[in-house]
Amino acid sequence: MKDIVKSVFKHHDWAALPVLHEWVIEQAIAVQQIPAPTFSEAKRGEYVRRQFTDLGLQQVSVDDSGNVYGLRPGLNAALPRIMVTAHLDTVFSEETNLDVRYADDLIYGPGLGDNSLGIAGLLGLLKWLNDTDIKLDCDIWVVATVGEEGLGDLFGMRAAYERLRDGVACVINLEGLAYGYVYHAGIAVQRLHITAHAEGGHSWVHYGRPSAVHALLQLGAQIAQITPPKSPRTTLNIGMIEGGHAINAIGTQAGLWLDLRSESQVELDRLVGQAHRLIRLARTPDIRFEAKIVGNRPAGYLTPRHPLIVGAMTALEELGVKPSLETGSTDGNIPLRAGCPTVTIGISKGANAHRLDEYIEVTPVADGMRQLISLVIAAAVHQRVLYEQAAGD
Repeated sequence: MKDIVKSVFKHHDWAALPVLHEWVIEQAIAVQQIPAPTFSEAKRGEYVRRQFTDLGLQQVSVDDSGNVYGLRPGLNAALPRIMVTAHLDTVFSEETNLDVRYADDLIYGPGLGDNSLGIAGLLGLLKWLNDTDIKLDCDIWVVATVGEEGLGDLFGMRAAYERLRDGVACVINLEGLAYGYVYHAGIAVQRLHITAHAEGGHSWVHYGRPSAVHALLQLGAQIAQITPPKSPRTTLNIGMIEGGHAINAIGTQAGLWLDLRSESQVELDRLVGQAHRLIRLARTPDIRFEAKIVGNRPAGYLTPRHPLIVGAMTALEELGVKPSLETGSTDGNIPLRAGCPTVTIGISKGANAHRLDEYIEVTPVADGMRQLISLVIAAAVHQRVLYEQAAGD
């Protein structure tokens, strides 16, 4: 795979890359301007569907989940296919001000990097293949998924991979701000919504009665005192908390949202067990606790020696970038867990993802696209080589 990627870099004509660079940035902003909070991605999905059609894809469709699909046929339909994906949704609400701001080599905009730029990279790949008239050896399935963020729990990718898995040899997943990183493993994640319930009453008249709010705060403080191991990296976070109905009322209900993550499924299970133990201990005859699983992302792993990972790293090295192997929670978790070779790569650099002052760097976009294009071409060639070797045997 390394030699194939190097050959693509050496022999491919990259003269039109600056034009593609500008086009991808324009597309990223166009996508970013369409609100797409998790579970409400339809408008953005419709924009992408039209782009897929205009870019000449076949079998363009939208499934019941809201995922958008398109097929770019290759030279040999007998070869296993490559799946290239990016997620549509963002953490920002419909009401968020999506204005963009330019500052030197930076462009600021909520959701611009995560993941409007990833979607734009997907479209840019298709435009490049069309404009350069490249005929890949195998079919390419291109999918814009829903439900990657937050409580979406990767439901879009679960549906997309289940639909296409029988014919897919590998998955290349795009995250807008991950340039320079090669994600080869998916961390295990479990999310809990923990609620406390009590009888409640008036803060003066019924003072002394148990409060669901007080009980939940005490439980949350105990959970926050858990010290997860540093290796394998394991984390916990109480991301949201709600409860009560009046300042002068003893709380009848309160809840918190707990995010638990680990590079190890064993450590995650241990951490989850610690949280449930504290919940059990917090229960009293007057305070009832419930814990509902609201997210369960599976762990997955691909050895850094796998050709797909080697190819992604080689592409970065050819661009003068020292690649960083990473683990994370992305759409890639789903095919990795199923044993399908999967890599997540980025289109540019930036910072402040999930914040209103999120930004992307403009200059690296050209190299990010070059990495993506080279990896897809090389992966297609690799499928042909494997097919021919198998036929020869």
